[in-house]
Amino acid sequence: MIYEHAVMSVIPGQEAAFEAALAEALEVIGTAAGGTARVLRSVEAPSTYLLLVEWDSIEAHTEGFRGSEAFARWRALVSPHWSELPEVQHLTPIAERRP
Repeated sequence: MIYEHAVMSVIPGQEAAFEAALAEALEVIGTAAGGTARVLRSVEAPSTYLLLVEWDSIEAHTEGFRGSEAFARWRALVSPHWSELPEVQHLTPIAERRP
């Protein structure tokens, strides 16, 4: 499993519109990923959001999803609210603690 970590900066004043678009956008990306997709909002910088998505592999994200109609739909929903392109990284888990 690979995690996509994307920091998204939203145009100040468009946070509510961005969050409204996320309802549909998370359905699109979550269905494509086949797993968990979540967005967190920064407390200290309320125009900054973190997208976390579980993918089976990097290729599932970079080749499968990014080349799909689902990606075009995802991007159409959220990108009008970005102040700049997201910073994206892929991470692999090395340690975890669960209750």
